[in-house]
Amino acid sequence: MSRRLRLGVNIDHVVTIRNARGGGHPEPLRAARLAAEAGADGIVAHLREDRRHIGDDDIARLINEIDLPLNLEMAATDEMLEIALRHRPPAVCLVPEKRQELTTEGGLDVVAGARDLARFVTALRDGGARVCFFVDPDFRQLDAVKALDAPAVELHTGTYCDAPPGEKREAELARIVAAAAHADALGIEVLAGHGLSFDTVGPIAAIPSVVELNIGHFLIGEAIFCGLDSSIRRMRALMDKARAEALGERSA
Repeated sequence: MSRRLRLGVNIDHVVTIRNARGGGHPEPLRAARLAAEAGADGIVAHLREDRRHIGDDDIARLINEIDLPLNLEMAATDEMLEIALRHRPPAVCLVPEKRQELTTEGGLDVVAGARDLARFVTALRDGGARVCFFVDPDFRQLDAVKALDAPAVELHTGTYCDAPPGEKREAELARIVAAAAHADALGIEVLAGHGLSFDTVGPIAAIPSVVELNIGHFLIGEAIFCGLDSSIRRMRALMDKARAEALGERSA
């Protein structure tokens, strides 16, 4: 396995801070440019229905003024579809969304929603986007994604990250490893993310079939103490170290 592990940096919470007082500071485009300089391969932003993070103007500027590709996270609604087709981001990740949730609480149920989701896949693909589903590490969900002919999934790592170190976390890691292998065997590109930190990223980065990690809240929070550049560079180094060590073990 020689694929370089990509890092997508989610800048939603830069905008959360901006929106707390209004005005234009801190500036999400500045965060995106700093992320690029620090080793990010892409920018992630979640356009929520209540606009509590990124706004419509932010999406337009991130697409038009930043060199890195934008991965737009959005709910599978007609409003969000119209916005995505208007702005044409390179990638769209369909996620579940509840109005009262603080953060995405789990994966999208592709099995239950397959009939309606099919039209989103078709429309977004025709609009030039790589379509991805944010799902729990569950074989049934992955099989449903394959049936919809979507090219990518992002495996939800939140349960793994929230589990205490020990047997529970190892069990959740094993689920992710198995799901990643299953998706890869189906020909689906495997991304992973949610809740990853310096302490939890290594085992996920070491999974050979995972090609991209998307990380945001932890990086922005850590930036308060050490700066965004330092936060991203350290995460990038930990990812690369874990992947290199995993490759070395398999080649030994």
